Amino acid sequence: MQIDPRRLAVLLAVHRAGGVLAAGDLLHLTPSAVSQQIARLEESTGTAVLDRQPTGAVLTPAGRVLAEAAEHIEAELIDARKALAALAEDVTGTVVIAGFQSVIRSLLIPLVHQLREQFPALEVVIREMETGKALQSLRSGTVDLLILEDRSLSGEGKPARGTRDVPILEEPWLVVLPAGTPDPASTADLEHLTWLGVDSETAAHTATEHARRAFPPAPAPGHSYYDYNVALSMVAGGLGIALVPALAVREAVPDGAKAVSLPGLGTRTLVARHRTTRSEPRKEVVTVLHAIVALAAGLDADMPRTENPADPS
Repeated sequence: MQIDPRRLAVLLAVHRAGGVLAAGDLLHLTPSAVSQQIARLEESTGTAVLDRQPTGAVLTPAGRVLAEAAEHIEAELIDARKALAALAEDVTGTVVIAGFQSVIRSLLIPLVHQLREQFPALEVVIREMETGKALQSLRSGTVDLLILEDRSLSGEGKPARGTRDVPILEEPWLVVLPAGTPDPASTADLEHLTWLGVDSETAAHTATEHARRAFPPAPAPGHSYYDYNVALSMVAGGLGIALVPALAVREAVPDGAKAVSLPGLGTRTLVARHRTTRSEPRKEVVTVLHAIVALAAGLDADMPRTENPADPS
């Protein structure tokens, strides 16, 4: 008995699609061609493989055996394609990336799906981490790439010896206000509004201090945030105003708040930090880093820039 594996693939398509017509659409074949392949399979095996019913085609016991064999063949072919891709691209291994919520949602998750298609033998692992822990993990070798805010301009956050920062994204700071607040025309209109406090370990702290440098000293704020999602929730709840990067409102601004772009708020730069030793960065780390830079470039081009409604330009 000789069985053509191509006919097994047709049988599997009929089983998955639930009928000959649907299988034809799946395989880009005419229903007649599908029926001919099934008939030849039945002829070569000497047994019926389909029980044709008004509601569709159902596998016979012999058909189930052959469909299971077809699934095994399909799995083997997928593994073979992965192995061939690994040989062709010569990129294998695991790369662990640490980051924070907004960059994971907008950049790293799409990255995983892209690289899964492009480099099947490469595994990318995402870990959400607090910056201090992530820096320690990078030094210890349990994290290969770290996405973080660049604070080197303020004299802080400079890469330690044995590491290097690669800029990947520059995005504007936006001021987020409660929805009922009049639209500001400039940063001067923000002086008498209540500002939320921001953790001094974040880039938003430096940006906020820069935006308020011309204002008279104000009492210490009562409410403060570290995470940008918390800032958005506080603003929507009417507790004050805050600066957030455009990436934080890329998906949507919460009900009860609005984001406005103003001249002078500046930009935030995101960098990817990696180790630099005799053996690092490894080829797979460089591959992932290049993919991050390319994906972020497209993200930057598509970055929503909420314009100031009072600005006629």
